[in-house]
Amino acid sequence: MLLQVSEITKNYGVQPILSGITFQILPRERIGLVGVNGAGKSTLLKIIAGELSYDSGTIYKSKETTLGYLAQTSGLQSERTIEEEMRSVFAHLIEMEKELRAIEARIADPAHQEDGKAYEDTLEKYARLSDKFREQGGFEMETRIRSVLHGMGFSTFPQDTIVSTLSGGQKTRLALARILLQAPDLLMLDEPTNYLDIPTLTWLEDYLKSYSGAVLVVSHDRYFLDAVVSAIVEIERHQAKRYTGNYSRYIDLKAAEYESQMKQFEKQQDEIAKMEDFIQRNLVRASTTKRAQSRRKALERMERLDKPLGDLKKAHFSFEIDRQTGNDVLDVRDLSIMFEEKQEPLFRNVTYRLERGESVALIGPNGIGKSTMLKALVGQRPHHSGTIHWGSNVKIGYYDQEHTSLNPQNTVLEELWKEYPHLEEVRIRTVLGNFLFSGDDVLKRVGSLSGGEKARVSLSKLMLARANVLILDEPTNHLDLFSKEVLESALEDYDGTLLFISHDRYFLNKMAERIVELTPQGIEHFLGNYDEMVEKKREIEELRLETLSQTAGKPGKTVQASEPAPVTSYQADKQAKRDERSKQRKLEQLEQSIATLEGEIAGLEEQLADPEVFNDYVRVQTIQADMDKRKAELAAVYEQWEELLA
Repeated sequence: MLLQVSEITKNYGVQPILSGITFQILPRERIGLVGVNGAGKSTLLKIIAGELSYDSGTIYKSKETTLGYLAQTSGLQSERTIEEEMRSVFAHLIEMEKELRAIEARIADPAHQEDGKAYEDTLEKYARLSDKFREQGGFEMETRIRSVLHGMGFSTFPQDTIVSTLSGGQKTRLALARILLQAPDLLMLDEPTNYLDIPTLTWLEDYLKSYSGAVLVVSHDRYFLDAVVSAIVEIERHQAKRYTGNYSRYIDLKAAEYESQMKQFEKQQDEIAKMEDFIQRNLVRASTTKRAQSRRKALERMERLDKPLGDLKKAHFSFEIDRQTGNDVLDVRDLSIMFEEKQEPLFRNVTYRLERGESVALIGPNGIGKSTMLKALVGQRPHHSGTIHWGSNVKIGYYDQEHTSLNPQNTVLEELWKEYPHLEEVRIRTVLGNFLFSGDDVLKRVGSLSGGEKARVSLSKLMLARANVLILDEPTNHLDLFSKEVLESALEDYDGTLLFISHDRYFLNKMAERIVELTPQGIEHFLGNYDEMVEKKREIEELRLETLSQTAGKPGKTVQASEPAPVTSYQADKQAKRDERSKQRKLEQLEQSIATLEGEIAGLEEQLADPEVFNDYVRVQTIQADMDKRKAELAAVYEQWEELLA
């Protein structure tokens, strides 16, 4: 056991944050720590790391166990270069290497070789120190530094770059790189996936899966949790509960657990109701009063189950529109945008279209200009060349991941009311209540809000805009897992057109019907979601390698990389995807109708089994006719369902 957390309690004033938190971490375990924003996940990590006190409980770890903790806002602050900062992790090895070089010089000295005993002692010391250097990874030091910097996206950075000149996101990534090089026995990471693009996320997943120590990670990235962790510790209502498996397994286990508890509760409630009815009917009868009294004593002794609490209150909202756009929503042609400082293009030759009702994801590595492009689309940033043409009746709703449109001096209530002064206060409060701002929460200053709270304020403003085109820049950043699900549900029901940037691969799989990948030379189009794009890229790469293999060594042949599928098949593939989505939606609707009708028929059958009903001929006839009608409807729905499946 690396670490034991036992009955940890933490309060802020009279407000409980953590209550009796208990769990343990074994060597090489990967544990995901989940819960809604404000549940106390970051607080717990700080307590374990020794950065925050706690009110009661114990934390046990052996003296030899090393801990490494990276907070979600801890960007590296340093005036050293990237190379100096990374090499400082191995200061003890660097000193050892200097000592080895000094010993080598002595060994090579002819004068020293003449003293046989001293020379033998020097050789022995060199052998011992060399073995120690090798065992502690001295010979792999430079390789590890290069590997981690490459994986975290710093391979193109000059190694003499001063850390303080980097952006906030780059400093955070460098801090993550540094703690990975330290390789503690227990690595604790708080939202490490923030500021990481998809290639870096994929690299980090592979790195953590093969990491020699244990990992405790707070993350709202479901794809990341599914790939990395083998256990989930959920903090809910100030308490912790452990589930074996990744995030998807945890969701299934929690749902099954709730269903089982609810069935046990309902069964006991039925039993209690029957006992109370028996007692009430038989207590006053002389012949049955003893039996009634016995039942009452049994009822008093019964250990009553509490009703399962179920999920916490979730945000609830939907995006509505006033009127539809035309079929052609956006036409971008040969767009290029320049670096402001270097006067070099971020990207060039970008051409794509949006049609009404599409849901399109814009992806690409960090720094390529995705957010800059969205700002150009909504008129907040000039473009160097090319054209941006919006279609008819377009009303744009723009979500900025930095929330720059929010005024930090406003209260939450004022932020919405000043944007929509024509709305009554009760309407504003109702909307904010849907986004979990209730009571005095609406009087908080925007500047004092957490990242997740600011995201919910921005989404509430976006909801009131009733825009028919939504332009979203990293909308899931800072949202907890539950809020992400609510956002996905709202966007799935949205009748307008959606263009969004996201590094959340689960969100991309759920929402993207088409992916536009931005590169310095232009863009590539992929129909389908993220997993389908990855599969398509793999097919293209396999075809390229096969072509190279077939043409290698043949005289007169020019080896060329194979091109993606011709554009002529694009519209056909696009229509096929639409047809498949339409079919899936129809199947879901039919399955819902089947479940509803079967439930209604079961209810009618229960009524027919009631003694009070089957003795009433008229009621039996009415119920039977109603049941026959629903059975006929059910047969028709089943027929449609089977036709779609064929």
